[in-house]
Amino acid sequence: MVRVVATGTFDIIHPGHIRFLEEAKKLGDELIVIVAREKNVKHKPKPIIPEEQRRRVVEALKPVDRAILGDEHDIFKPIMELRPDIIVLGYDQHFDEKKLEEELRKRGLNTKVVRIKVKEECEYCSSTKIIRRIVEVVKSRLKEYEEFFRRRGVELRLPPK
Repeated sequence: MVRVVATGTFDIIHPGHIRFLEEAKKLGDELIVIVAREKNVKHKPKPIIPEEQRRRVVEALKPVDRAILGDEHDIFKPIMELRPDIIVLGYDQHFDEKKLEEELRKRGLNTKVVRIKVKEECEYCSSTKIIRRIVEVVKSRLKEYEEFFRRRGVELRLPPK
């Protein structure tokens, strides 16, 4: 039984995430995903979606056997508990494979670190691009959205310009 661990923020799920997890699953029998805690996301803007909701969505994806939240204080704690055979990194994740393997060895793990180099090519294969698109669409259709929400009894409060 080969246990594979993938990590990430998984804020707004898109085809790039799906491709990454499909490729990760091909490397073993069991895929466990560690979803980043909001307070640990420092390399990009904080997620929009709450962490437990991100975890539940990731766990519902076909390639994923289980999804857990990372530890708020020690990113290695869940790794030490799971003891994976392989940790997969996405093509754009900010970890250095060799340094990560060295740190795992220091902790007594003989875990292989594999970078998934496959990248899904699509117009909105990025949470940032999706957010940018939402902002553009809402700006261009503001009156339409205000009316839509007003009819449903929801006040659309946009920040002042």
